Amino acid sequence: MLDKKLLEILACPKCKKAIKEEKDELICLSCRKAYPVKDGIPIMLIEEARDL
Repeated sequence: MLDKKLLEILACPKCKKAIKEEKDELICLSCRKAYPVKDGIPIMLIEEARDL
């Protein structure tokens, strides 16, 4: 689980909207992308995201 303060400042790199944490991913509901979290580190690269 990521720190709440970190989640407050993170934004989707594609659309710049807020993201939410679900299991081992960060989800952007606006552009429907899921960014992986590996070993507690968010991988906020568009090319690493999967489509929802």
